[in-house]
Amino acid sequence: MSKVRIIIGSKSDLEICQPIRKVLDDFGVMYDFQISSAHRSPEKTVKLAQDAEAEGYAVIIACAGMAAHLPGVIASHTSLPVIGVPIQSGALGGKDALYSIVQMPPGVPVATVAINGVKNAALLAIQILATADETLRDKFKEYKQSLKG
Repeated sequence: MSKVRIIIGSKSDLEICQPIRKVLDDFGVMYDFQISSAHRSPEKTVKLAQDAEAEGYAVIIACAGMAAHLPGVIASHTSLPVIGVPIQSGALGGKDALYSIVQMPPGVPVATVAINGVKNAALLAIQILATADETLRDKFKEYKQSLKG
């Protein structure tokens, strides 16, 4: 089974990003969790992006607040799907992060979820993995059925 790499831009985002781990754990999806800032540790960030595919990762979730360059920087250094999560912070309440992530130039796509939309980021990663994993696809179908109440 392919894995998900989760990269957050700051330790201050740990609490808001915890639901990603829970969702992936609930579905039995393997992942790693890294803290790496596009601004404070750019070399580490680039290496995490460039090495992900060779290390068995199939999707990257990148969470960042404020200027939120992390998802775009990662997307520029990998051909893997990148899901960006804008984190609510700063004077603009996450809108700056949302705009930074969603407004990527042609050729550098980043799938973007809502501000603090960490659960949907994990579910989207699962859906991407499920295109090549029938067992995971069945689990996701069961999950969707459970939403009907």
